[in-house]
Amino acid sequence: QESLKRWIQGNLTNCGRSAFLFDEMDKMHPGLIDVILPFLGPSWVVYGTNYRKAIFIFVSNAGGEQINKMTLDLWRAHKDREEISLQDLEPAISKAVFENPQSGFWKSGIINEHLIDLVVPFLPLKHHHVKQCVINELVQQGLEVRPGVVLEVADSIPYFPEEEKIFSSTGCKTVASRINFFF
Repeated sequence: QESLKRWIQGNLTNCGRSAFLFDEMDKMHPGLIDVILPFLGPSWVVYGTNYRKAIFIFVSNAGGEQINKMTLDLWRAHKDREEISLQDLEPAISKAVFENPQSGFWKSGIINEHLIDLVVPFLPLKHHHVKQCVINELVQQGLEVRPGVVLEVADSIPYFPEEEKIFSSTGCKTVASRINFFF
C-alpha cells in the first residue's frame, strides 16, 4: 500500500494531469485500492500535491456474466444492444462488482464514499462489430481489406448463445491472431 501511494504521489508531483489505469480490479486484494482514497476525496491538495486533474480508471471483468445475461435477456425482449442504457445494467453491475468479497472494491472506502463518478459497461459485441474489428486490424497490419476475408474471420469467432449465436464470446480479442489463417 505504501509503495502504491508513493508511486501515485510521485507521478502527480511530476505531472498533475496523470492518468492511472488499474486493470483487473476483480483480482486486486480487497482493501489495497483504498490507499488512493485521499487522491479521490473532496480535498484539492493531498500530501502537498494538487491532484484534481488526475484521472483514475478502474477496469474489471466482474459483472461480465451479468452484463452478458442482461444484454441477451433484453435482446430476447426485442431491445437492441444499442438501446440498452446504463440504468438497465447498473444495479446488476454494482452488485457484482461492489458487493463481491473477491473484488478489489469489497468494502472499499471508494465505494462507501461514492467516489466513482461513472460506470461504463462493456457490452458484448455482435457480428457487425466484430467485422469492424477485423477491418481495423487489416488496416493496422497494412493488409488489403477484402470483404470475403472480413466475413470469414468474423464468422470464425465463437458466438453465444449456442442456438442463436448473437454475441461474440471473446469480443475482438482473437481477431488479430485469426487474420493469418484467412489471408
